[in-house]
Amino acid sequence: MTPSRRQCLLTAAALALPMWPAQASTPPVEVAGNLAQARLFGQGQLRFFGLQVYDIRLWTPADFTPDRWAQAPLALEIEYARTLYGAKIAERSLVEMRRQGDLPAARAEQWLAEMTRVFPDVKAGDRLTGVQTPGGVARFYLNGQPRGEVQDAEFTRRFFGIWLSPQTSEPALRERLFGRGQ
Repeated sequence: MTPSRRQCLLTAAALALPMWPAQASTPPVEVAGNLAQARLFGQGQLRFFGLQVYDIRLWTPADFTPDRWAQAPLALEIEYARTLYGAKIAERSLVEMRRQGDLPAARAEQWLAEMTRVFPDVKAGDRLTGVQTPGGVARFYLNGQPRGEVQDAEFTRRFFGIWLSPQTSEPALRERLFGRGQ
C-alpha cells in the first residue's frame, strides 16, 4: 500500500523538527531564580498527529519526590515548536484542568481570564516557564521575562497537574517528566 501525500508530508515534517537535547545541566535563569539548586528531573515531548507541539522539562530541587509534586516547589519549562495563540493555550489548559475534578463555572471563567492575561502568543523557539511555589502561587515567564502570576493554590495545583497529576491526558509524558518510561 502506497502512503498518501498527506502521510508523506506529516512524516517529513515530523522528521525535520529539531529534537530536544538529551540533557541540560544548567537551569534557565527564571528557574534558578525561583528554585535553589534546581536540577533537571525529567523531560519529554508532546506531539499531536505526529507533529511536534513542544518540548517540556521538569526542574526540581534535589529533595523532590514525584508522589508529592503538588506540594513541592518546581518549574515546568516548555519550548514551543510552532506558533500558538495565547488565548488558545489558555482554553486548552482549562479543558485539561477540568480533567482533575468538577470546576464551578465562575471559577473556570476567572481562571481562563487569568491565563489569557499571562499566556502570550508563542512562536517556534519561544519558552514559557511556569514555577510552582510552596505557597501555591504560579509564576509565569516568557523567554526568561516575567509575565505574571496567579495567587490561587487550587489553580496552581490543577495547572501543574495538567502534566503531573494521575488524571493527565498524557500519561506517557508524565512518566518521562518523572524520569521514568524513557
